[in-house]
Amino acid sequence: MSSAGLEFLLNGKTVRASDAAPQTTLLDYIRNCGLTGAKEGCAEGECGACAVLFVKQSAAGACYQSVNSCLVPLPAAAGQEIYSVEALAESGQLADVQRAMAERGGSQCGYCTPGFVVSMFAAQFDTPDSESLGGNLCRCTGYRPIRDALQSLGPPADTPLRRRLESPAPEIAPVDYETSKGRFSRPCSLDACLQLAAENPAAQFVAGNTDLGVLTNLRHQRFPHLISLEGIRELREFIDGPEALEIGASLTLTEIGERWTTAPAVFREWLRLFASPLIRNRATLGGNLATASPIGDAAPLLLSLDAELRLASLSGERTIPLHSFFHAYRETALKRGEIIRSIRIPKPLPVHARFYKVAKRRVDDISTVAAAFSTHAGSTRLAFGGVGPTPVRAFEAESDISHAKEILARTLHPMSDHRGSAAYRLAMAQSLFDKYVADTRA
Repeated sequence: MSSAGLEFLLNGKTVRASDAAPQTTLLDYIRNCGLTGAKEGCAEGECGACAVLFVKQSAAGACYQSVNSCLVPLPAAAGQEIYSVEALAESGQLADVQRAMAERGGSQCGYCTPGFVVSMFAAQFDTPDSESLGGNLCRCTGYRPIRDALQSLGPPADTPLRRRLESPAPEIAPVDYETSKGRFSRPCSLDACLQLAAENPAAQFVAGNTDLGVLTNLRHQRFPHLISLEGIRELREFIDGPEALEIGASLTLTEIGERWTTAPAVFREWLRLFASPLIRNRATLGGNLATASPIGDAAPLLLSLDAELRLASLSGERTIPLHSFFHAYRETALKRGEIIRSIRIPKPLPVHARFYKVAKRRVDDISTVAAAFSTHAGSTRLAFGGVGPTPVRAFEAESDISHAKEILARTLHPMSDHRGSAAYRLAMAQSLFDKYVADTRA
């Protein structure tokens, strides 16, 4: 697809955009089309009022995935198939989820209702439980009638939208979209991506846009050229080998959960605490690491598993341990034009492993402190987030585990902010280590 424009399916009809700025959100575009069911509530993926459905390919076939349209740059929709809440009522008949919400009093002001309905519609084809609504917030009705509506749903009715899933989802195709307001490129091979980056040194890589989109929406940052990693085949590989597990950096968290069928319990527990289903359907493991947030959820778990990163550039590839990747606040070992190709977790996996997250809310929240611990062959690893300018692997404490808490008090350097004081963060890091010791003794 060239700079002449981009096309995608919206509610079953082809739409074409030719002059929108590349960082126009999908939400703004569909609202400008008159489809105003999706709302902007937070502009950062916290509330789900903007949810829409993408048709995606899962391990079981085509499926509906709900995503935050406020965090999808419009060119990322090119070639895709998208449904807004307006499409769910077919032939004048409400969808099951819409009827259930109305009959059980699940809507009051109605602002958040379309987002809930979209997420519930997707969940009806998969697992209609309360966790599927973890990214949708309601401020006036209360969750009991919404939960009751969700739990009342039976199997999806035989409608055109159900039958749509009998055919494969659209593939991700190359895009090169450019206007006077910027450029968006989506190469589909690693070589093409790296060459494009070399030709445009000021370009910014983007994957799920769940972090970069917040900068665009709330801080009004503009990037002259975005290079999407979403469609690069080499970054979407998943290899569960005898010596290591290798996870492509552009696989979404949802896709990783589907493909890692033998994952240990610690991974499943961690995945449920990582943002919300709406975010996990877009966010990538590589993107979470590359942003180098000191409170990102991926780093502590992967550090405790002794993970390595496979990095790629035009000059070749190199592999580095994850613990040497973070240099300073939001600074990494990545060189200009270099990307994370995959994350490698060596085997055998630890005998014991736990991930703990301290936050204001149980799910869909930013960590105040996160910690991951693992024990294998008599060796214990300690990793933390939220206790310094970067994620931390506590090597010194690992070397003298009997005095780990005293060493943590001396070597961790948390900051104070509105989520917690430095003293509180340090106390939590020590307490979480105590909890790990107690949990693994049980």
